[in-house]
Amino acid sequence: MVVCGLACWRCRWLLPLLLGLAIIMGIIALAGRGWLESESEPYVQQASLWESCTRTPDALNWNCESLMDYGWGRAAAATYLVGFVILVICFALAVIAFSIEILRFNFVRGIGGLLFVVAAFQIIGLVIYPVKFTEDILLIGDNMFSWAYGFGWASTVVVIGCAFFFCCLPNWEDEVLGNIKPTYYYSSPERAPYLN
Repeated sequence: MVVCGLACWRCRWLLPLLLGLAIIMGIIALAGRGWLESESEPYVQQASLWESCTRTPDALNWNCESLMDYGWGRAAAATYLVGFVILVICFALAVIAFSIEILRFNFVRGIGGLLFVVAAFQIIGLVIYPVKFTEDILLIGDNMFSWAYGFGWASTVVVIGCAFFFCCLPNWEDEVLGNIKPTYYYSSPERAPYLN
């Protein structure tokens, strides 16, 4: 029977795998056009991190305006993008840390610290965007912050969780490496009559 607890050597790849998942969600957020969308038909507005598009109900083509013309648009994109780049670096460092036995626990806490920096940058971008967007862009009809914006937040939540685990993991270095002897509990027959 295989048990995958803290001492399971095969489970060491779980944290880098979660970071890879956060990267995938970050790519979807960066590339997705669903940061803001019309809530119901007619769909007349949609926006990404990079541009805002509108159209009249009977038109087929979208009229798009770049959000990079606004200072807040550049700030939101830059902070989220910087956080994403640091996240990719953390992923590479995590793969190295769990591949090379000597280095593994020497800089795992550093990766956790960098992940908190990633979360801070991403949160700043994810907060600037809706606040300033609703102030400066004319919204047509009922709109909602949609799936791509949600992927941005999902990536950030995964990063925060991984940051805590990376920071706490060195406290259990011996358990993860299997350096602790198992504890056996023995009870004599006199003390446990139900065993007879």
